[in-house]
Amino acid sequence: MTTANKRCMNHKYAVDPGCLMMVCYLAGMTLLVLLSWFGVAGAVIAERTVTLDEIQRGQLLLPGSEPGQYLAAPMLSMDVDINVSGIVARTTVKQHFKNDSNVWVEALYVFPLPDESAVDHMQMQIGERIIIGEVQEKKQARKIYEAAKKAGKKTSLLTQQRPNIFTTAVANIGPGETVTIQIEYQQVVKRQNNIFSLRFPMVVGPRYQPGNCSPPGSTTISLLDEGACIAGAPTPGVKDNEESIFPPVIPPAERPLNPVSLHLNLAAGMDLARVDSLYHGIASKKNSDNTIDIHFTGEVMADRDFVLEWEPEKTQVPVVSIFSEQRGEDNYLLLMVMPPQQQQEEALVRETIFILDTSGSMGGKSIRQAKKALQMAVARMRPADRFNVIEFNTVSHSLFSASRPGSSDNLQQAYSFIDHLEARGGTDIKPALELALDGRQDHERIRQVVFLTDACVGNEEQLLTLIHNRLGDSRLFTVGIGSAPNSYFMTRAAAMGRGTYTFIGKLDEVQEKMTALFTMLEQPAVTDLVLTGGDIVESLPSPLPDLYQGEPMIAVLTGRGAMDNLQLSGLKGGREPWQVNLDAAMVTDRPGIGVLRARKKIRILMDSLAAGADPEKVKNEVAELALDNHLVSRYTSLVAVEQKVSRPGNKPLHKNRQKTNLPAGWQYDKVFAGSAATATPSTMFLLMGMSLFVMAGMLAVLNRIKR
Repeated sequence: MTTANKRCMNHKYAVDPGCLMMVCYLAGMTLLVLLSWFGVAGAVIAERTVTLDEIQRGQLLLPGSEPGQYLAAPMLSMDVDINVSGIVARTTVKQHFKNDSNVWVEALYVFPLPDESAVDHMQMQIGERIIIGEVQEKKQARKIYEAAKKAGKKTSLLTQQRPNIFTTAVANIGPGETVTIQIEYQQVVKRQNNIFSLRFPMVVGPRYQPGNCSPPGSTTISLLDEGACIAGAPTPGVKDNEESIFPPVIPPAERPLNPVSLHLNLAAGMDLARVDSLYHGIASKKNSDNTIDIHFTGEVMADRDFVLEWEPEKTQVPVVSIFSEQRGEDNYLLLMVMPPQQQQEEALVRETIFILDTSGSMGGKSIRQAKKALQMAVARMRPADRFNVIEFNTVSHSLFSASRPGSSDNLQQAYSFIDHLEARGGTDIKPALELALDGRQDHERIRQVVFLTDACVGNEEQLLTLIHNRLGDSRLFTVGIGSAPNSYFMTRAAAMGRGTYTFIGKLDEVQEKMTALFTMLEQPAVTDLVLTGGDIVESLPSPLPDLYQGEPMIAVLTGRGAMDNLQLSGLKGGREPWQVNLDAAMVTDRPGIGVLRARKKIRILMDSLAAGADPEKVKNEVAELALDNHLVSRYTSLVAVEQKVSRPGNKPLHKNRQKTNLPAGWQYDKVFAGSAATATPSTMFLLMGMSLFVMAGMLAVLNRIKR
């Protein structure tokens, strides 16, 4: 027996070293097994997180080698053709896919469109065969689709999941077949601060879905008649089908997918001072008819939204634009009114509440943009003004317990508070809005709530209901941050909050756009707008919204006859009378106004759910409008069926979805970590730590034995 072993045997904690080494060996092997198992589990978690929990620009998914694993069907390309005529844009999107597998598949494509788009056409092309889609009531369209799928016929179903998120399901794609889905829609061009802009969304950021995101009731969202709230705890009332709004996300190590080609023909109807693409390289050519053709330069992947701006020569800008379409006995007018250009000498005394999103999806460039924008906003506060700052991620808290004057000391506290903010956690907007909106109608001064966020959430209906119930006499202004904010929620929140929406896509835009926003906020709005004259049957919206400096007021009117001698009047700054005459000579004929009116009315009807409207009545009215105007809505879908049977009866049909790109500027580890994801490897690290702790204890015992 060696001297060391004798010392071991004589120690009161004597242990057989061979046995102890065996225990250490087993502990080490256990740790390796745990690491190996969690390596696999981590991959599963990453796949599950990537697959189920986040939404991006959609693509087609094909079956993998094992159940629950997905392979990306190659998207050969996406072609976008946009024709702008005045303030109306008509867009055609062609999505080309190929089934590279050796099985028959049903594929699902999830994709964004502008939230104000009126989708009225869809066709499916397989080889030389073209199948035109027809608008049907949603359940009937799904029934037709399922029957054709079961029969082995090629069929496609286009469904609205959100006003800015759509899905196309395509069944019975054979091995090696290429499929082209063509979608057409129209929208109104945005105009702000004398600048026209058109946005084509190419990616939708991951949606954070808080637990218990919506209580049961008449105002909750019901998209597909099945499923439940995906992230967090199961939530009654929010019925999203997970595969319809949560496609997989491409990890950073993989190359982005989906090359995009673009052709845009711009017929502005006026001389232009400039035409700029904010986030993509373009080549432009001016034609003999004074239109401009625009194309992308270089390879473009769908990882950020395309935004085109054009600015007319100042001498050519009209105060009022009116576009008209005659359909049967009805005359539809699209009215756009820019406010008077003169500004009030003194800015309004006001109370401003700033809300800043510091969730994980705001990591990187977005949080830097937002902090810079917020610091600029706070710097404009005067001693007579009052302000407060609220930040939120998974939790919310405010800088002050109540609004304080814009004194030097209070501003310095705000700067320090903003400097220390970091992006982490989930996007739980509801508590922040509850802090900011108090429901009061008797504030002593104009009260403005400025909300900076990417708004990548899935509980939009719940939040819109909250805004409706707690707004009071406040005004809500939303500022979209990042490459792909949730424009549907931001636009609707601002409209419901009687404010405006501003989009900031890159850091060097912050100063210009925030200065323009706060110049507008400091100027008095033209309030109490009333339209008189003509045989007006309907005005949308009603009552007309306030008119802000640099921000147009847009309304769609339905009437009979010529509808001339119209007058728009209101109170500037709440005191000074203001009026503009709408002469019939200002009217320009433009097809498509009736469809835009139908889409706008559908949106207003859907918003009325937040105010407690009867869901069944709203559903019937929306469905009737959509069917009459051949539009996709929450209650109607486009379905196309080829009569020929393609898939043999003995061949099974597989179902899957495709990976998507992460929006440009987003940080993968910030989005898919902590509360921003539904599953993280934290348990793995806990067990690793425990294993190392046990091994450390064993080494300590060995050390005592050796002594």
